Amino acid sequence: MHGAWKWWHYLTFNTDHKVIGIQYITVTFLFFLLGGILALMVRTELAQPGQIYSGTEYNRLFTMHATIMIFLWVIPVLAGFANYIVPLQVGADDMAFPKLNAVSFWLLVIGGLLLCSSFLVGAPEAGWTSYPPLSLLGSDGQTIWAISIIILGFSSIFGAVNFLTTVVRMRTPGMGWFELPLFTWGIIATSIIQILGTPVIASALFLLAIERIFHANFFNVAQGGDPLMWQHLFWFYSHPAVYVMVLPAMGIVSDVLPVFSRKPIFGYKAIAFSSLAICFLGFTVWAHHMFTSGMNPWMTVPFMITSMIIAVPTGVKIFGWLGTIWQGKLRFTSAMMFALGFISLFVLGGISGVILASVPVDIHVHDTYFVVAHLHYVLFGGSVTAIYAGIYYWFPKITGRKLNESWGKLHFWLHFIGFHTTFLVMHVSGLMGMPRRVADYDPQFATLNLISTIGSFLLGASTLPFLWNVLISLRKGEVAGDNPWDAKTLEWQTSSPPSIFNWDETHQPHVGGGPYDYGRHVLTGGAAGTAAAHGAD
Repeated sequence: MHGAWKWWHYLTFNTDHKVIGIQYITVTFLFFLLGGILALMVRTELAQPGQIYSGTEYNRLFTMHATIMIFLWVIPVLAGFANYIVPLQVGADDMAFPKLNAVSFWLLVIGGLLLCSSFLVGAPEAGWTSYPPLSLLGSDGQTIWAISIIILGFSSIFGAVNFLTTVVRMRTPGMGWFELPLFTWGIIATSIIQILGTPVIASALFLLAIERIFHANFFNVAQGGDPLMWQHLFWFYSHPAVYVMVLPAMGIVSDVLPVFSRKPIFGYKAIAFSSLAICFLGFTVWAHHMFTSGMNPWMTVPFMITSMIIAVPTGVKIFGWLGTIWQGKLRFTSAMMFALGFISLFVLGGISGVILASVPVDIHVHDTYFVVAHLHYVLFGGSVTAIYAGIYYWFPKITGRKLNESWGKLHFWLHFIGFHTTFLVMHVSGLMGMPRRVADYDPQFATLNLISTIGSFLLGASTLPFLWNVLISLRKGEVAGDNPWDAKTLEWQTSSPPSIFNWDETHQPHVGGGPYDYGRHVLTGGAAGTAAAHGAD
């Protein structure tokens, strides 16, 4: 089937990139809710010293929480945005390989359900990193974990091939590389990482599954295996995977800020090339996760240097965003507030990342809550905050209606305050020595953990006004029109929501200038509405 006319069409094998994008976003948000419930169960355990769950139960909770949030929420929801938006931004009728695109989505569903089925046989207990020898022990759920991530990896690879082919081969006539929106640039860099890196972790997962099923000896040191080999293979992919979760989020922010600042993006080419720089530098930093692993000490200095250098292209983006909003005509819509929130939260996460790149500091705080704080400032404060910005920004494009701004701003402040309350104090507890992945702890950390738990429930509650807003706006929201934000990127030149093949006689893609040419007189022509999309303010 291609296209959807009834709600049940979204439950079918559909080749329309817009339907697949909605399928991705909806299914991954359900996994997000599940991962959030697991997080609240973890924080309930940590509210006070003592134990509610057994050690095994606690290990299963945080393992499944992290795995779901990374592999079933942040990575695939951004793929959902890319599915819906990228073909529109390049003026294509669909993705290059529509059937492969549908296969990518249904592999996500299969992998996700398989992962959740591990609860029936004893969920995995070795954390989302699954280091041997711990991952060689435990229930069959650990084997299911490995197989499910392999399936999700194939979904990512197929999607990445599709995105790159679509952008390279299906851009509308007249669209050069430097007319591409920055969200599409982020997807290009992300797809390169997935194509180069995902096969590496897939090979490691195959070895782990074979060792668990057939008792091979790849990682079991007692039988001559090498557990450090797992860490090298795992982190060679998994640190670039951080940028798989961050680069599309940065692209969202780069698209949102010019619209609500009414200014051209500052340093367009620098921001675009910085995405590629992050993409390639990301493959040079993996061993900074292994400073305490016992690897040869001489290796620590080169990885410390590369881990600090990668902050430079990130800084280029941040200064570009600040230059964009400087003296702009700012409109503090919900999308803009979440985009600005992303900048502040991600900068804090980036600063702690540079701190952790320093070998002496990393050795001191390794496996403490300082690392937990850093991780969440980057991936939740960063990526998830940007995802919300994208939802508020593109909701009118997808549905034809706007989300309610009052509910959106309530959502933002609950999200922002709840996040800081949860994770800011973790820097302090980590520096004091609070270890991660423990169900019980010294009473000296009780107050800080209680604050974090209160914040986590506030953060969880922030999703309630968002869900209410979506449900109400789908039925009764303000009709948006084709281009409610007066945005200039190509997806806003067609109707909202778009027709089945994106473009019709009255809405033909026309590239009349750059995607962020606010305040610049650009000669345009073609379809009605193009002048609004590309003309002067």
